[in-house]
Amino acid sequence: MSLADLEAAPPRLARGWEFDQPVGKRGYVWWYLDALSDDGRHGITIIAFIGTVFSPWYALARMAEGGTGGDPHEHCCLNVALYGSPRRWAMTDRRSSALRRGPDSLTIGRSGLEWDGTTLTVRIEEVTAPIPSRLRGVVRLTPRALSTRSFVLDSHGRHRWHPIAARSRVEVALERPSLRWSGNAYFDTNAGSAPLEQDFASWDWCRAPMRDETAILYNTRRRDGTQQSLALRVADDGSVTDFDPPQPVELPKTLWRIARPTRAEGGQARVVRTLEDTPFYSRSELRTRLLGQEATAVHESLSLDRFKSPAMFLMLPFKVPRTLG
Repeated sequence: MSLADLEAAPPRLARGWEFDQPVGKRGYVWWYLDALSDDGRHGITIIAFIGTVFSPWYALARMAEGGTGGDPHEHCCLNVALYGSPRRWAMTDRRSSALRRGPDSLTIGRSGLEWDGTTLTVRIEEVTAPIPSRLRGVVRLTPRALSTRSFVLDSHGRHRWHPIAARSRVEVALERPSLRWSGNAYFDTNAGSAPLEQDFASWDWCRAPMRDETAILYNTRRRDGTQQSLALRVADDGSVTDFDPPQPVELPKTLWRIARPTRAEGGQARVVRTLEDTPFYSRSELRTRLLGQEATAVHESLSLDRFKSPAMFLMLPFKVPRTLG
């Protein structure tokens, strides 16, 4: 089957979050949620992983057996990041004994996700890192509509992305720390049968909600030297259509010198604040212009060349601890 055939084929996941979908050796699947508060003061990112692609423990496991090892079920986690005040970070790599899942529910440790037909509820019970503290509460995401279109990201058909609910609302109700807010939100999933660093050198992504639609940009730079630039508009009914990618823009690098490329009409994009600045990826809030409108966007830039550096294996355990049992 050609790459064009893969792109044209109906998505295997009818809704996009069958939490019990198979995950093969050395593979991964994650479900990603982000939101910014209506008042602009707060933000949150939640990622549920089976095969924690940014875990040094999973990377080491894949090096076993002559470079063919790695059981994704032995490396699962719920990553939660709070932005604004207070800031928190939790990302504990857990073993398969912590994982339970069905078509509409996923439990990792004491945290979990559940879909009831209209709302995705995320129950958080985590310990932060590197300074331990409790992170507890509930996040509820309600999509305006669900999208069924998914995309192959690499030249070999090993990695797929599905923007499930680009136009959503979120209600955040945390007990520890005490925090309540609501805002526009986004929900998607990625799945693959090979390590990210095997097929990609880097990528950048952003989503920008507007009055009647959301714009999404996804630019990948692949190991085989090819590139892909997706520019999508998602309507309130969940329909996903393409538009011509606007011109490239080079935003200022982060303190860790991570490049932040994006695209914007007339080159009109600027960094409002850096939400996450790490040695191999950044997450930022941008002010940009897309589809003839100014919008606030969440932007991510990832360097897989940086991630596969041996130095990462010395640094990451401080932010990604691993449970013993």
